[in-house]
Amino acid sequence: MELTELAKPPVAALPLAGFRAQLRLGSGFASDGVQDGLLEACLRAGMAAVERRTGRVLLARDFSLAVTGWAAPARQPLPLAPVRAVNGVDLVDAQGQTVAADGWWLRADDQAPALEARGVALPAIPAGGRAVIRFRAGLAESWAALPDDLARAVMMLAAHYYDHRGALGEGAMPRPLPEGVAALLAPWRRLSLGGGR
Repeated sequence: MELTELAKPPVAALPLAGFRAQLRLGSGFASDGVQDGLLEACLRAGMAAVERRTGRVLLARDFSLAVTGWAAPARQPLPLAPVRAVNGVDLVDAQGQTVAADGWWLRADDQAPALEARGVALPAIPAGGRAVIRFRAGLAESWAALPDDLARAVMMLAAHYYDHRGALGEGAMPRPLPEGVAALLAPWRRLSLGGGR
């Protein structure tokens, strides 16, 4: 299974001005944008941590999932939620020839979305090939439309990362999550019942 994020949220979708205000950084100077790269990195790191912890994509964007075999004959769980739409399913043979597949539908479940067969089985994946599922996932199309507790958790975590910005350059983030962030995310944790999705 190979999950690919096709596009990151654009910088314009991130609340840079609000984050700058929260940090009480100066404004009205020619150097206002000097730290924008660092602020963006902290916000993206905060979003990524919240998405990992909750199993939910915050800002809607496109992904592709490539599998060499279905998880079950009539069902393929999708690893992210909520899935807004499946834009297509392609079957790719060993030589790279691609054919659009039909006979499926999206079970848009908030906890465990899945591609399901319209009949008894999903389309057959060619020998030595793969199926590529293209889908759009995300809770909101804009920052303003995010649930308040998730937006607040990202901002708090981004501020925490800003305060520990030396770790950003090393690729390691401070752990564990700050207590307030963990409390905000607790209701959003993905449930795991019965040992699998």
